[in-house]
Amino acid sequence: GRTAMANGESKWISGEAARADVQRLRAQSSAILTGSGTVLADDPSLNVRDLDIGRQPLRVVVDSNLSIPETAKLLSLEGETLIVTASEDADRAAMFVDAGAEVLCLPGGVGKVDLSALMQHLAAREINEVLVEAGTVLSGSLLGAGLIDELVVYLAPHIMGDNARGMFKLPALENMVDRITLQIKDVTAVGEDWRITAIPVYKAPAQ
Repeated sequence: GRTAMANGESKWISGEAARADVQRLRAQSSAILTGSGTVLADDPSLNVRDLDIGRQPLRVVVDSNLSIPETAKLLSLEGETLIVTASEDADRAAMFVDAGAEVLCLPGGVGKVDLSALMQHLAAREINEVLVEAGTVLSGSLLGAGLIDELVVYLAPHIMGDNARGMFKLPALENMVDRITLQIKDVTAVGEDWRITAIPVYKAPAQ
């Protein structure tokens, strides 16, 4: 359940076969979604490599404050980039537009992006499969909002210690009744790792 060491180091936890499998997931996706924290920490490409698919998925960055740099790698690569923000800073937005990105303002209160509205926007664009490759904050927000349909977890044979970073930033779960249940759909060996596909079971809101 750990995704990086406490200092953020994460290359490489999973093996080469698992990383190639992620390229397959990217290739079948209409969009790849990440957060500004991941862009600032890792400067990812979020593109499909080593597979001839004829087009790149839409890269979507949730950046509430328009904090990523205009030199971010994903802004200069083939394909389209959508930056979704809660900021109304027109000058910063224009800078990203000049860099070739599309900027969409979807404020959801408390300076955050409205994630449900984002999913509705992507659906309206006929994007039917969104691959999330994000850090604990955005992943936790999506899970907490019930917006994750499926988890694909690569389990590597390493013990990283209790200070290593987890998968989701969530409010403290004090009791067993608060836990989030997963339905395991598939467990497959991928190189030296295991790929676990699971569906979150969301509790119905109290009446």
